[in-house]
Amino acid sequence: MSVTTQITSVLNGTIQAVKSIIPLNLEMNKPLLVTEPFLQQGICVIIGMTGDVRGRLIIEGNSDAISLIGERMFGMTLEGEMLESFAAEFGNMIAGNLSTQLTVDNIIMDISPPTVLVGETKMYGIEKAIHLPITIEADRSIHILLMIES
Repeated sequence: MSVTTQITSVLNGTIQAVKSIIPLNLEMNKPLLVTEPFLQQGICVIIGMTGDVRGRLIIEGNSDAISLIGERMFGMTLEGEMLESFAAEFGNMIAGNLSTQLTVDNIIMDISPPTVLVGETKMYGIEKAIHLPITIEADRSIHILLMIES
């Protein structure tokens, strides 16, 4: 399978995973190519991908966006350590669902445990990544970066 086909499958699987997990109105914005450091300013979850697809899945959003997702999924407001713990589990849900989606294309992908970053961080070492901005309920957003090693 070509790298382009594999990347397309991962991007499409990510979109499907997000749509199936987040119970809110979503607008998938145009994917962008990132070739510079990424500045995350809220809560960020990093999950490693191994197997046929190697790289990292990064999910980033401010506390309001992540909290809204958690509130709609669990019916309660999440703050502090509960919000950070939810962010890790939310990352697991997206990555696990993505891994399942990829089996349709005969792609095997395993995931690592999530790492959560809180606050402002500039990430270097991103040679190329696909940035998928997602608008939630018209006024909040999350960002997904797919860093796929070729």
